[in-house]
Amino acid sequence: MRITKFVIPEIIFGVDSLGQAGSSLTRLGAHRVFLATDPGVREAGWVDKVLPHLEEFGIEWVIWDDVSENPRDTEVRRGAELYRQESCDSILAVGGGSPMDAAKGVGILVTHGGRISDYAGVDLVTRPLPPMVMIPSTAGTGADVSQFAVITDTGRRVKLVLCSKSLVPDISITDPLLLTTKDAELTAYTGMDALTHAIESYVSIAATPLTDVHALSAIELIAQNLRASVGSRDNLTAKVNMAMASLKAGICLSNAALGATHAITHQIGGMLDVAHGTANAVVLPHIMEYNLIADTERYSRIARAMGERVEDLSTRDAALRSVAAVRDLARDVGLPVVVAEAQRLPVDCLPAMVEGALDDVCLVTNPRDLGEAELGELFRAVLSLPVEDLGQDPLHSGNGLA
Repeated sequence: MRITKFVIPEIIFGVDSLGQAGSSLTRLGAHRVFLATDPGVREAGWVDKVLPHLEEFGIEWVIWDDVSENPRDTEVRRGAELYRQESCDSILAVGGGSPMDAAKGVGILVTHGGRISDYAGVDLVTRPLPPMVMIPSTAGTGADVSQFAVITDTGRRVKLVLCSKSLVPDISITDPLLLTTKDAELTAYTGMDALTHAIESYVSIAATPLTDVHALSAIELIAQNLRASVGSRDNLTAKVNMAMASLKAGICLSNAALGATHAITHQIGGMLDVAHGTANAVVLPHIMEYNLIADTERYSRIARAMGERVEDLSTRDAALRSVAAVRDLARDVGLPVVVAEAQRLPVDCLPAMVEGALDDVCLVTNPRDLGEAELGELFRAVLSLPVEDLGQDPLHSGNGLA
């Protein structure tokens, strides 16, 4: 039996748990906190709501909201400069995956120096980061509990994936009320991001019994609640369930890792700066189809978790229903089936995107082997681009996908 590890932060979950921010930071020894967020979260009023809880415990703060939807290396560098200038000693992130990943990047630079690109890969962050508390405002990214951070390298137009147990926050606070100010589109694509995390971690070659139970539960919760959560900001039952699903999926991605969907969407996001969850919603069914032969039993269980009636079907046919269920869910919540911005891709970008996916740490735990030829076909399929649109390159093998 192989040795496994299961790492999570302290988790605080529930309506009005935002009020735990001050006491949580105090327990970590914080006195002057670097509060990372973004303009949308500030406009929604959540930063103003958390500040009195810091003031109650005598904690000073510096607010930083210079964060894009896909956080950039240049922003992380400026954030680290502000952290040092203001003599901060801890980090609080309030927002979606972008502020949380950016906050982790700031923590890396203020403790390790150098450039954020120096730490792309696995276990290159070797020292503890400042005390970190994360409060997610979306139900999707899982950054509040994971050992991952994703930062865009603006010079090379690629997403850098950083993985280290040092990136696991000390405390995660999930207050489902924060989801009530998100519009339908954001709710939809962050929810599909959480579903992608749950599915990819469930079929990952690094999955364990501890991650399996959370992954299947997350899939079931998302299948039952995402439509309702997209349909109404005021459906608190759906928000609570989606918040729990995101938390569970985040635990799984952190401990079982992901797969080819993320290896591909990281490249698309780096090139086009599209919303990560939207890209995942487009790419995930293609990867599920490709991976199907590697573990039809697990995909059949995914179909059952998504509510599909598969009792009278063969294992393979039941597994195929999981792909259809994902496509149906994405369509029902209004997400596209193709990457609309694909026409903006440089003509010669495909070889670079394939190379980037091959180097992406997420590819390591994909259940089915992928090489240059297979990735080239998958990129063409998910971008709806024929071979001639991206030039005649040696990556086209002529092999059909499963």
